[in-house]
Amino acid sequence: MTQPQLMGLEQNHLMEVEDQLLECRTAVAFRQMQEAAKEAGFDLQCASGWRSFERQLSIFNGKVMGKRPLVDEEGRPLNPANLNDNELLRAILAWSALPGTSRHHWGSDFDFYDANAISLEELKLEPWEYRGRGPNGKLNRWLDEHMTHFGFFRPYTKNLGGVQPEPWHLSFAPIALPALAAFDERALAEHLKLSKLALKSHILERLGELLRRYFYRVTPAPAATLRNQ
Repeated sequence: MTQPQLMGLEQNHLMEVEDQLLECRTAVAFRQMQEAAKEAGFDLQCASGWRSFERQLSIFNGKVMGKRPLVDEEGRPLNPANLNDNELLRAILAWSALPGTSRHHWGSDFDFYDANAISLEELKLEPWEYRGRGPNGKLNRWLDEHMTHFGFFRPYTKNLGGVQPEPWHLSFAPIALPALAAFDERALAEHLKLSKLALKSHILERLGELLRRYFYRVTPAPAATLRNQ
């Protein structure tokens, strides 16, 4: 994958899956897993697949400016005006990636839901929806048992001091692992300098530290995710 692809600047490595875009090999594996889930009584769907740099920039800047909801690690609302730059950045990056670093840029990662149990319009991507009797709880448990066979894993299973747990987020290991290894921090820095990123100076001063905490710090992929691919 090229650096522009890794940063969400190009999409020529993608293919359509319903109304979403996924990296080509990821799309094939997703379709196979979707069929297996269907046989088990679920309607596995992609709520959010590939995301462009500009889309991620809009999300990030919107939270800085108070135009999008901002919450703490417990999901309680925060007012950006009451936070200093460090506090604001920490609150945003706990739930939303820095533009250019979202795993959604790669097309190997997506957010899922069970369309038999909840509509896309109702879906909030909140942890309770994927636990116990939540609408996606049963599919979530089925994926726990079967997703590695298709090459998928969860990069955000627990709080490692960076991104908060995201049970809805799946990653296709055969693409995501080499993508992470190939990522060029210098290319990211150069692109961010030219962007309309809010808090730009503060972010560029701390970029290495932020990447270590919020980009590289993920749950390792099980070896089984690579065996059948």
